[in-house]
Amino acid sequence: MPTALLRRIAICLLIAAPAVVLRITGNELNPVLELLTFGAAVVAAAFLLAWAAEAAQKDISGALAIALLALIAVLPEYAVDLYYAFRSGSDPDYLHFAAANMTGSNRLLLGFGWPLVVIIALLVAHRLAKRTKSPIQTSLRLDSGSRMDIGFLVILGVLAFAIPLLGSIPIWFGIGLVLIFVAYLWRAGQAAGEDEEEFVGAAALIVAMPQKARRITVVSMFVVSAAIILLSAEPFAEALVASGSALGIDSYFLVQWLAPLASEAPEFIIAAMFALRGMGGAAIGTLIASKVNQWSLLVGSLPIAHLAGGGGTGLPLDGRQIEEFTLTATQTILGVAIILALRFHWAPALGLAALFGLQFFVTDTSGRYILSAIQAVLAIVFLILHRTDILPTLAAPFRRPQTDPDESDPDETEPAEAAPPKHEAIVGLSSDPNPAGYRA
Repeated sequence: MPTALLRRIAICLLIAAPAVVLRITGNELNPVLELLTFGAAVVAAAFLLAWAAEAAQKDISGALAIALLALIAVLPEYAVDLYYAFRSGSDPDYLHFAAANMTGSNRLLLGFGWPLVVIIALLVAHRLAKRTKSPIQTSLRLDSGSRMDIGFLVILGVLAFAIPLLGSIPIWFGIGLVLIFVAYLWRAGQAAGEDEEEFVGAAALIVAMPQKARRITVVSMFVVSAAIILLSAEPFAEALVASGSALGIDSYFLVQWLAPLASEAPEFIIAAMFALRGMGGAAIGTLIASKVNQWSLLVGSLPIAHLAGGGGTGLPLDGRQIEEFTLTATQTILGVAIILALRFHWAPALGLAALFGLQFFVTDTSGRYILSAIQAVLAIVFLILHRTDILPTLAAPFRRPQTDPDESDPDETEPAEAAPPKHEAIVGLSSDPNPAGYRA
């Protein structure tokens, strides 16, 4: 195993070690210290998990690999969220925490993650354009294969509005969302290609290992990181609630934003690394797949976990949670409306980030609904602008890849994928609204 990889793994294990010792011995600390200890363990394990998941793409290529990577990368978030849902079955005080964690992580992913990738990718392209005196790029171009993911996200975004209307997440609705996730994985498997993946950081070190050693390393990292997450999820979730009281901070706020920030940090870092290497399309594709996972498997699992914990056949929502789901659903629809044409310009990216930041200052119920209405109106505007892309996007999840009339000509797209490293920074970027070989 490369020394550089050993060093990174050792650092993660050292960070997680105090939490593992505390959990095994049963010792307790001050809630804030427990929050820091178990939170650090979750972040360290999430890095191990993300590196292993990315390296696993060497043996699982194409769209399915991106879907699985996106799923595995958010497992720490799932562990915390499902714990709250499970506890809510026997303790009503935990009901609102499950929805808080999910809506916070969902909005963080789109409101912060998507713009981060776009801005980094465009800055990299701008620097390269100045050096090579080529045209300045103004938008991040998504691969035509992303249309399937966006199509699923459109469907899930529309279905999400049923949650505030129902005032709960019924078990039948949850099962339906899980089945949509299964269908998504199946379709991603059909769309999987044979293109060689690009790897960065620790994942590149793992991929460079011989096949047998690589697979043993990946499986070992999966097992170790999963064990750390399972040991840390419950005390981390409890420490979040207790720390809010100890620090005089709203526990709901900590659960909604601190937990997702900790669990999704590795995913954001990996996406940023892809964007820095000029692989903005792959970076945004992973984050889109994560959104599909959150709206399907995560939300669908909440009422199931609630029932398993002794609750009823639906996860009830109070007024605040209905407000949060409405805000999250409208943000999702706005996000997909922006990228329907498979282009992500810098101005809408900054707009998404601004709207995301605004919600921290607009905290009253009426203000949140006004913000939701603004997002919905903007979504309608973008849907009108991209109206010719609506039907192809909605059809993408249901049609076979080899018969897709909107797919690019393989002879035109393959050279871009095979471009030498010095040209990577312009792969997936476009200043032309209708770049050759791609359908706008």
